[in-house]
Amino acid sequence: MTQPSRNVIGVATLCLALSVSLGRAQEQTTASPTGSQDKLLRIAKEVRKQIVTLPQYGIFDNIHFGINPDGTVVLRGEASRPTLRSSAESVVRRIEGVENVDNQIEVLPNSPNDDRLRAAVYTAIYSAPSLQKYTVNRGRRPLPSVARAAGGITNDPPLGYHAIHIIVNNGHVTLTGVVNNESDMAVAAIRANGVPGVFSVDNQLQVANEG
Repeated sequence: MTQPSRNVIGVATLCLALSVSLGRAQEQTTASPTGSQDKLLRIAKEVRKQIVTLPQYGIFDNIHFGINPDGTVVLRGEASRPTLRSSAESVVRRIEGVENVDNQIEVLPNSPNDDRLRAAVYTAIYSAPSLQKYTVNRGRRPLPSVARAAGGITNDPPLGYHAIHIIVNNGHVTLTGVVNNESDMAVAAIRANGVPGVFSVDNQLQVANEG
């Protein structure tokens, strides 16, 4: 299990929990020798808002961003569905003050095995008593639906707030988001590692209020 990355400074726990790094935008803004810091921070807040409210953005996605001094927004991370990549770029381009969008979001493979692992890891993590506080769907398994039966959980992810995001790429799992303490961070990784078929777990969870 890897230690959580320390190179992202979150503006707020909510921002980190949603896996959108406004902190990175702040870091770039502070270092910028030109331009208006207030303007770039305004853009950063709007970028975050537009991304996290996209209907396609969910627990199996991880998007973060940076803003260059020239007004270029750099989108990074992983999207479980191609529509999220294109939608994120589209909404960001319409934000006042954004001059360009460098879309580096990776679209994850369309894999039945990864789809199975997303469902299994989701159940393993959010059925743990100590981790149920990190979702509004406490103790609930993903419910069957017509969309899920046809396209799997990737195309019909659980709705609602999830502090721990689950990224699956060819059997490798990455956990992102924010938890309250080191113990919960460890439990999440242990539960994910215990799912049959998972090759590795990269635990990038962060503990709230830690830099």
